[in-house]
Amino acid sequence: MSNEEKTLSPIEYLAMLKAQIAEDQNTPPASSPAEEKVEEIQEIIESDTLAKEISGDSQPNSNTEKQTEAPEVSGKEPVILASNTITKAELPDVIKRNSQLSELFDRVNDLMGDGTESDEAFLPKVPTTLEETNLTAEEVERLVLKYLLNRGSGTGRELSSQVCLPFTLVDPIMKQLKMDQLVAFKGTAEMGDYEFVITDIGRERARRYSDECTYFGAAPVSLPDYLRAMEAQSIAKQEATEEDLREAFSDLIINEKMLDKLGPAINSGRGMFLFGEPGNGKTSIAERITKSFGTTIWIPRSIGIEGDIIRLFDPGIHDIVEESTADGLFDLSGVDQRWVQVIRPTVIAGGELTMRELEVVQNQQTKICEAPLQLKSNCGILVIDDFGRQTMPVDVLLNRWIVPLEKRYDFLNLPSGKKVQVPFDQLIIFSTNLEPKDLVDGAFLRRIPYKIEVTDPSEEEFRELFKLMSPIMGFEYNQEAINYLIETHYHQCERPFRACQPRDLLLQVRNYCIYKKLPKKISNTAFDFAVENYFSVM
Repeated sequence: MSNEEKTLSPIEYLAMLKAQIAEDQNTPPASSPAEEKVEEIQEIIESDTLAKEISGDSQPNSNTEKQTEAPEVSGKEPVILASNTITKAELPDVIKRNSQLSELFDRVNDLMGDGTESDEAFLPKVPTTLEETNLTAEEVERLVLKYLLNRGSGTGRELSSQVCLPFTLVDPIMKQLKMDQLVAFKGTAEMGDYEFVITDIGRERARRYSDECTYFGAAPVSLPDYLRAMEAQSIAKQEATEEDLREAFSDLIINEKMLDKLGPAINSGRGMFLFGEPGNGKTSIAERITKSFGTTIWIPRSIGIEGDIIRLFDPGIHDIVEESTADGLFDLSGVDQRWVQVIRPTVIAGGELTMRELEVVQNQQTKICEAPLQLKSNCGILVIDDFGRQTMPVDVLLNRWIVPLEKRYDFLNLPSGKKVQVPFDQLIIFSTNLEPKDLVDGAFLRRIPYKIEVTDPSEEEFRELFKLMSPIMGFEYNQEAINYLIETHYHQCERPFRACQPRDLLLQVRNYCIYKKLPKKISNTAFDFAVENYFSVM
């Protein structure tokens, strides 16, 4: 290896990459997919416009731009750079500004296996330019004008906070609106900001925008950005260990055999049937499965698809980890405020589920679209509780999901008539007290790889449930009263144990004590009263 070092231009660097790939792989240059991408980049760089900018008019300043250096090669020793590849920060500005070049650069590095992939969790970074948001100035204009139409006035920081974009991106748009006489200055605000008021011309335009859609919340995230986020946070990439399951189910009495069945089913990331007698905790199990992953995800507040705005974040479903208090000008979090961090969602739909909730629905008055349940549950869990008791026929529901369960993607119809492909990336759980084979055919059962029966608790587990629930209900555990209950009201009449019964019976006992103004104490008499009420028609 020669000690002499040489500064390479982008074209020379790409030529060096081709030579290195061919020599390392010992194959003709045309047979390497990585080299084919290198040649694509070189062809674009050597075109008249870009070649002039790179090699002639746009020479990098040695004091401000980092130059790529590589040792010269002697013999057949391969060229080795500090990280085997040039980093994106070291690319010439002309390549950074050209989306085709930038994309090809990423694909070259992927094909070369540069090992630079980060294991860090997905984090939506705050945009520095309007292009990075995949929004146009007109789309931001629509949001701020509709906000001012409803609010009357607002400072630049208030507007940037409303649309969840940095102040540095909103401020130039507001100044342009001022030049177009759509807004006017009402007064000055702190730190070079102004208070804006909508003009009559702006009010007329804002009304036209509101007729199309009244939404003026957080600026929407583009569909490609959403797809990349879901891929990076896919539940199929999560792994739950035995320790994770024990921690997630620590507040339930569940036997080892059940945990061993649940573990592989959860890690499959596909779907499962939980079936068994009512009252044995199928819904409780389904609700705690998400906790076994122990992670949070980032979701956009809304998604924009060719003019349609779909509201994704649902406070009734998604639990926010923390609310950002950034003012839009000095946002030190580095996070795009159009996204919100939530606990991996658990969406539960019971007998009230209808086909309407599985499609994009547009409010005819506001023209705002609401995301379907499967989209809201992406990267989490979707529980169909009381499966088979929905108002819609079972075969209609199954036919709607038979392809998504197989392919892991779904197609949604938008109000505009456009059909888009979205991820179907959740662990879907069908919970029922009916026999699965009586509900669905073999083709559908094949797509649900795990069918787990939630059995009745044993007598020992039944006693443990009383020990667990007694202090929660305000009682001191009474072994003798529990023995009386089990022997008299279960063994003698051959009544099966159910996991929900300790809680329900203790609740009856508590209400009995309150009514009789007795101390809260578990007794034989109280159990007789509770059993007579609870099992009167069972």
